[in-house]
Amino acid sequence: MILHELLSFELLRVIWWLLLGVLLIGFALTDGFDLGVGALLPFVGKTDAERRVAINTVGPVWEGNQVWFILGGGAIFAAWPPLYAVSFSGFYLAMFAVLAALILRPVGFKYRSKRDSAAWRNGWDWALFVGGAVPALIFGVAVGNVLQGVPFHLTDDLMPMYDGAFWWKFITLLNPFALLAGVVSLAMLVMHGAAWLTLKTEGPVQMRARRYGSVAGVVALVTYALAGVWLAVGIPGYAIVGTAVTDGPSNPLMSEVVRTGSWMSAYAARPWIVVAPVLGFAGIALATLGLRAGREVSTLLYSKLGIFGVISSVGLTMFPFILPSSKMPDASLTVWDSSSSHLTLFVMLICALIFVPMILAYTAWVYKVLWGKVTEADVTENSDSVY
Repeated sequence: MILHELLSFELLRVIWWLLLGVLLIGFALTDGFDLGVGALLPFVGKTDAERRVAINTVGPVWEGNQVWFILGGGAIFAAWPPLYAVSFSGFYLAMFAVLAALILRPVGFKYRSKRDSAAWRNGWDWALFVGGAVPALIFGVAVGNVLQGVPFHLTDDLMPMYDGAFWWKFITLLNPFALLAGVVSLAMLVMHGAAWLTLKTEGPVQMRARRYGSVAGVVALVTYALAGVWLAVGIPGYAIVGTAVTDGPSNPLMSEVVRTGSWMSAYAARPWIVVAPVLGFAGIALATLGLRAGREVSTLLYSKLGIFGVISSVGLTMFPFILPSSKMPDASLTVWDSSSSHLTLFVMLICALIFVPMILAYTAWVYKVLWGKVTEADVTENSDSVY
């Protein structure tokens, strides 16, 4: 109880905002290269054996990597219930598209090699491509829409409402800025997948991965810069009028929010957050150079640094907003007014302190055991290779 009293409601809200970011970044750093490998699969592998090499670099680990995705969804549900309700309602069709694509991955991994048929295997290879490219794109599109503000409003009893036909909500999500953000995400994860293949393979697969990955890195750099400029000059930011109540009830309608200026005003208010986009640009640039030079371990690490910087730049730029409303700015969800109760956040933090280190330890052990390259001999001569 003493610890519960020491951790104020305000502090716990910030801690869970940070933990949510950690979970989302953890998903991008681990399952991100799985998605990238899937998107690259039909291009880096020209023969069945080459494609099996690429698949076997992620086959043993992709399920474990998705733990971060599940944890992120669970954290949103438990720590930020209004965010879960509003985002999953407005992004329902987008979420369905992501889940449908993700379902193709386990099916593709398990069924691809069940038949010795070129047409059968090629079809599943393209299914794995869809399972990698579509989520990578849609995740970025979602971030682009969040930065613009989502068109919802809240009723007096805090029920989220969206205007327009059900199918029209999905069409409006695919707006130019959101698609640009989607390209940033897709290119970045393709680069990440190429960095992973560079580390885990050799020969033709590695060479093609380096070539496609370096192109993806350049695309990620250019589109990230364009998105930043667009965000600075073309998309109004959000601000809380007056002093925010940081330890009050979770009711967004109690705050007055206006659209004003630019999201980039956050860098004038908190200059230190510029470190995030700097890390994003530097990490992607160094990973691109590493791919061109044929470096392996450092390239993957730089790729992770770039992803960390890009995702962090979004969260730090928007803080304290986590889901702004373009329809009704006062309904915008912030760190201060959309969390669970003080006790719930405290109990969740204790659970996180117990289980997250266990997941990290298990993940580290798995990667240690599976360290090393995957070769054509491994997948053709090893009876234990099922992918």
